[in-house]
Amino acid sequence: MIPRIAILLLVLTAGTARAAETTLTVHPTDVPDEKAVFATVESRNVVPARARIGGTVTQLLVKQGDPVAQGQVIATVTDPKLALQLQALDAQIAGAQSALAQARIDLSRAESLAKTGAVSRETQDKAETAERVATSTLAARIAERAVTQQQSNEGAVLAPTAGRVLEIPVTAGSVVLGGDTLATVAEQNYVLRLSVPERHARFLKPGDPVRLDGQELGETGPAFGKVSLIYPLIQDGRVRVDATVAGIGTYFVGERIGVWVSAGQRRAYVVPDRFVLTRSGVDYVLLRGASGQSTETPVQRGRALPTPTMPDGLEILTGLAPDDVLVQP
Repeated sequence: MIPRIAILLLVLTAGTARAAETTLTVHPTDVPDEKAVFATVESRNVVPARARIGGTVTQLLVKQGDPVAQGQVIATVTDPKLALQLQALDAQIAGAQSALAQARIDLSRAESLAKTGAVSRETQDKAETAERVATSTLAARIAERAVTQQQSNEGAVLAPTAGRVLEIPVTAGSVVLGGDTLATVAEQNYVLRLSVPERHARFLKPGDPVRLDGQELGETGPAFGKVSLIYPLIQDGRVRVDATVAGIGTYFVGERIGVWVSAGQRRAYVVPDRFVLTRSGVDYVLLRGASGQSTETPVQRGRALPTPTMPDGLEILTGLAPDDVLVQP
């Protein structure tokens, strides 16, 4: 015979277990009809860093994989002729300065003699003209030297954008011409570039979600992103689509990742995976009846349909009806 205290404890335990039960009322919902495509990690823009003058590469200050800031010097190109031109212009400027000094002395002497009538007005005018010519000649040489100095300064090859160096097709000592590429820089903020069949692309629009396996990004569970750009050009029956996904990295470019995109909508039953019990290869759910008793009902498991609000979502193909109440095992 069971004591009354034991009976009371059993009743309280059963009541607590029922109160702790987690239930879910099933309703068919619209889910994306996802299609699997491959995507590659790409930079939005791959920009070449070009030489602005011809000459010889004397310094390479970066290597493949290095991060660079916009305007950072990544290489130096030197043209020996520019140094010789600067020396010649320095000599011309020194000569022009001497000629200007002599012209000013001649002008001052002519002005003094013209006041006493010792020289004619014509001689004074010639001295004034010679002084103006010497001044203009000196200014021209100084400007010419500034141009040559700027050309010499442009031997520094600058990073056109902030990002990461992908390729350097030259080495120190290479001879290059103006406009030759010395490095290619992948712009920051990598994106996933998808190649979607055109029959599926018509269902996509900017802002639509995309899903990928988080394990490929070193994470647990699925990862989600959004379509940011759909290219209007169709090539070989496929459309390029860019998607932004957090955590795809900033180093490897061209990495292939499997992605699921929406190709329309369909009705389906989606429940959390924890409500499905598998035993002897058969999937069951605990279905609560009208009397409150839970019975095991076999169901057919579909594929995983994780969403941002239900990361462990699982599609149930058969075995459920609208308004069924499931009990978590």
